[in-house]
Amino acid sequence: MAFMRAARKDEIPAGSIREFQVEGKTLAIANVEGQFFAIDNTCLHRGGPLAQGKLSGKTVACPWHNWQYDVTSGKVVQNPAAAVACYTLEVRGEDIWANVS
Repeated sequence: MAFMRAARKDEIPAGSIREFQVEGKTLAIANVEGQFFAIDNTCLHRGGPLAQGKLSGKTVACPWHNWQYDVTSGKVVQNPAAAVACYTLEVRGEDIWANVS
């Protein structure tokens, strides 16, 4: 596994989700009660930017058409058979590292 530095912890306050570029991929990294999760930033429906959506608990709603995703698994809430990529994260000190390989 090749982990790359993605963000600082303080860039993603609790209850928020932000967009980060890591090795040519756009990730949506969420802070759910102090735990960090990363999914692909692109909604399966029409390509909306998930990191610009509203995070409620562990669910983010795409700002374009309200498709909802579980940030802990990448699964679509309304249809768990569909999912965006989910990336493994490691917190090292104040930095968040993502495995995007």
